[in-house]
Amino acid sequence: MNKAWENVIKMPGKGRTLKPRETGLTMVIDKGIGLNRLKDLIQVSGEYIDIIKLTFGTSAFYEKELLKKKNELITASDIDVMPGGTFLEVAVWQGVLDGYLKRAKELGFSAIEVSDGTIEMDRTTREDVIKNSLDNGFKVLTEVGKKDPKDILPISLIHQLIGEDMENGAFKVIIEAREAGKGVGIFDTEGKIKSDEVENIIAGVEALDCLMWEAPLKNQQQDLILRLGLNVNLGNIPPDEVLALEALRQGVRGDTLKKAYLESKK
Repeated sequence: MNKAWENVIKMPGKGRTLKPRETGLTMVIDKGIGLNRLKDLIQVSGEYIDIIKLTFGTSAFYEKELLKKKNELITASDIDVMPGGTFLEVAVWQGVLDGYLKRAKELGFSAIEVSDGTIEMDRTTREDVIKNSLDNGFKVLTEVGKKDPKDILPISLIHQLIGEDMENGAFKVIIEAREAGKGVGIFDTEGKIKSDEVENIIAGVEALDCLMWEAPLKNQQQDLILRLGLNVNLGNIPPDEVLALEALRQGVRGDTLKKAYLESKK
């Protein structure tokens, strides 16, 4: 692709990964965009989108053929698409996981999110759900953390779940922050990062690349990039914020430019 400013401006951020990426993933949260807007999104930003999540149970409200067209458009653009983990939790709770995975395949989803943010799921069931999803040909992303701020998981359990999920074949493990990014997980009620929570999670993980941090707000994305590098995996990115996030990653926005500028002076 011939970029608009190619051979004039060099990106200050060095080492940005290219698709197909194993690190530096951007997962977009889709709460119900139509085909026309999706086409525009992919035309403008598709190079920087790795996964689109049709969040919560929103995929239940699409007409079947429309959803198949939407998923086909996404996957044809080398982007994975998955229904939200909350919807899988409903399938597990109702005992219809096999039917859920079969229908997900028929509808053209390429990935599955496995979570227990609302329901209770024992470790054996969690392992079975991951392996069943893999056996059905899906890329699997799991999620750790509860949606209710009162249900805080012990850090030792978070570390165990991350390790077990990766051993069981998960592609990435998502750190829960919901779509608002406030008062859950590593964020306080104002959406600011709780540094001690981040450090506690990092301390028990061998390879940080296995984690994807939900970070819907700009200050969160910026903080994680400055802490963990431009190729940190970030999720729950609003569709209209993809290029703004990429600007943060590559050092052509505010604080990340400052970091690159100061490092060039050393």
